[in-house]
Amino acid sequence: MDGVLLDTEPLYTEAYNRIMAPFGAHLDPATKLEIMGRRAIQSAAHVIAKFGLPITPEEFLKRREPILVELFSDSPVVPGAVDFVRELKAQEIPLAVATSTGREVFEIKTRRHHWFSLFDAIVCGDDPEVQKPKPAPDIFLTAARRLGVPIEHCAIFEDSPAGVEAGCASGGRTFALIREETDLRLYEAAHQIIGKFSEAEI
Repeated sequence: MDGVLLDTEPLYTEAYNRIMAPFGAHLDPATKLEIMGRRAIQSAAHVIAKFGLPITPEEFLKRREPILVELFSDSPVVPGAVDFVRELKAQEIPLAVATSTGREVFEIKTRRHHWFSLFDAIVCGDDPEVQKPKPAPDIFLTAARRLGVPIEHCAIFEDSPAGVEAGCASGGRTFALIREETDLRLYEAAHQIIGKFSEAEI
């Protein structure tokens, strides 16, 4: 969802920087790629360890929560996402969201985006069936089961290295949606790297 359907990654960066700034640190692009697509507690622990921040992952997330609630109240849409979803729905293709975001935050992000009702299944990172987070394939395998579609017949769209790794490990056809300049070697396992949905060769 993040970076594929909703353009929330810059909002995460802003939230991290608000917390890290008092300690003289900021979220650089390389670290951002390391934490993208992972569960919140994993990302917080990674940043704390890398920059030597004097707080626990739990305290980091406690400080982050009100910031994200503020920022996510009006989450912007990734260009072309709504049209792409509507086009697939019109073709009666089963659709699922598989996001590392927990259900409560998912609801905040999508509150003003009624087009999420077009999805047949929503699998969040705190779903009890998702035993291991990305880069493990669990979340995509769970989504495929709920759609009733064999994973090898699924197309997966991701924007993070961890997500691409998870998608490829699941056996689904994985597309890396890259809209900004980055190290494309981190995405070379993807079946196709695209800059917009219309480029996908499904």
